[in-house]
Parts: sequence; structure tokens; C-alpha cells
Amino acid sequence: MTPGELRNRFRGVFGFPITPFRPDLSLDFDALTRNVDWMSRHPFCALVAAGGTGEMYSLSVAEIIAVVKVTVQAAGGRIPVVAGVGFNAAMGAEIARGAEKAGADCLLALPPYYANAPEEGLAVYYQSIAGASGLPLTIYSRDWAVFSPHAVARLAESIPLLIAWKDGQGDARKYQRIMSYVGDRLAWLGGIGDDCVPAYFAIGVQAYTSSISNIAPKLSLALADAGLARDFARLDHLMRRYVHPLYAIRDRMRGYEVAVMKQAMEILGISAGPVRPPLTNCRPQDIEDLRKLMDVYRDVLEERESGYLAERSQAGSGRISR
Repeated sequence: MTPGELRNRFRGVFGFPITPFRPDLSLDFDALTRNVDWMSRHPFCALVAAGGTGEMYSLSVAEIIAVVKVTVQAAGGRIPVVAGVGFNAAMGAEIARGAEKAGADCLLALPPYYANAPEEGLAVYYQSIAGASGLPLTIYSRDWAVFSPHAVARLAESIPLLIAWKDGQGDARKYQRIMSYVGDRLAWLGGIGDDCVPAYFAIGVQAYTSSISNIAPKLSLALADAGLARDFARLDHLMRRYVHPLYAIRDRMRGYEVAVMKQAMEILGISAGPVRPPLTNCRPQDIEDLRKLMDVYRDVLEERESGYLAERSQAGSGRISR
């Protein structure tokens, strides 16, 4: 696909696969292959390999490229793969080159490590990553990477391969101003979490990134469908029943957004493994609450066609058998 075709395809839901680890914290490529194969059977607009939910910042450059390669192979051309890049300009460029060789379709640039970079330095950081490969670029505005409407417009002008903007600030008022100022030059994505879906679609995003896609693609897609249709009554029901209870558990500890999703996957018999430092795994009391919530999720869960979910559900003590 051309960059323009890819930009137009970015509509609905981005699946955000976790990066599975074994108990010794080594990469579990077999689990990653199974998970991506299953996720690729759903109509996501793309999958993001080694993004924030994929614990990019706990991976080495070589591991990131390996995760992208396995994700591309497992997706098998059924769905575009977006590769996470970041750290600094040199490492980001190295990842970009490796991701392109691994078959990725697009890059997702997370903020650089340094938190106090001036606007001009941030621009060079993104330009360096974009110039390292021929892949289209999406910028993820999160944490300290905060931009004005004018700054976003300047980046769009200086980086021809920039096709999309992912918001991770959660400031709907400011994001709407950015979208209005820059217009349809970029695809606008909601990126702070499933819990912000109503606000994002209310201001006109065309897609959002979902960590819930790891356990309930049916729910992620229903949220996007309701959002794109501006069916806020339907959205309110889905949020109250499924999303808000999950995010209430995720809010109990900093960094829990990945640990809780991995634990939910394990409860359901889906290989995920532990998180790597600096994240921490779920506490026993939170695991029990999460187990009860997964029972509520029954009607938006699916049996995996490979059969391994059912096998692991039966083998794991206390796991839900559906």
C-alpha cells in the first residue's frame, strides 16, 4: 500500500499485542506467533508490534526487531503491521531500518528518553527516524511529547512520510484544536486507552488503539463501531459493563496497564507471561478481582480456533473454561 492508502485504512481499531515472556523473562516467540495469528483473523485496521503495551522500553533493539519480524510472519499479510520505535535518534533509526527489513508496513514513534527536549530537537528526532527507512510514520504524542497545533502542522510539513498522529495526552479539547488546524493531512488516532473511546470519537478520530484487543477483539470492534456511528447510548453500556471495571483495576498501581492485561490473558488461558522490570506483576488481591471480572466478560470472549485456549483453560487451576 502507498502511504495514502495506508492512512485511509487506519479506521476502526488498532490491535496492540503484548510481548509474551517466559518465566525467566526471555521472549516467548511461540506464544507471540499464536497470539498474533489469532488477532490477525479479526478486522483490525493494523497491529502494533513492540508498542507501549508490547513493553518496547524493556526490550533491546535486537529484540524489538525480532518481535516485529515474528509479528509480520504470524500476520501473514492479512493485516498491516506497525513497528514501535523510540529511545533516541540513533537507536530509533536503527530500529526503523530493522523493522523495514523485517517487513513492517509503518512505524510508530514513541517519545525519546530525554524529557526536556525543545521543540526543535524533537522535530530532528522524528525526522531522523523517518529518514532512516522508506516506511510511513505515525507520531505518538504521550508523556512529555506535547505539541501545539502549529507544531503538529510543522512536523506534517517537514516529514512527508508522516501519515498519522496518535494522541496519548487525553486532552480532548486540545486534540480537537490540533485536528481542526491540521485537517485531513493526517489520520487521527485515539491512543490513551479503551476508556477514552467516547471522548475520542466524539471529536472525530477515525481509529483508536486497544489493549483490550488482546482478550476481547469483539469488544474492541464493538466500541469502535459504536464510536464511528456516534451511538453514545451503546458506548455508555459497553463502557459501564466492561471497560470502566477493567480500568479501575489497572489504575490501582502505576504501570499496571500492561500487567493487568497479561494477567487477564493468563486467566483466560492465553499465553502472556510476566512483565519485565520496571513494571511489576499483579498482586494476589488484584488477580482475584480480575478473575471475577473475566467472568463478566464471557459474552464478549471467543474460543480460539487453534484449540490451545480450551486446552490451557482446562489445564490451569481456576481458569475460566468456556
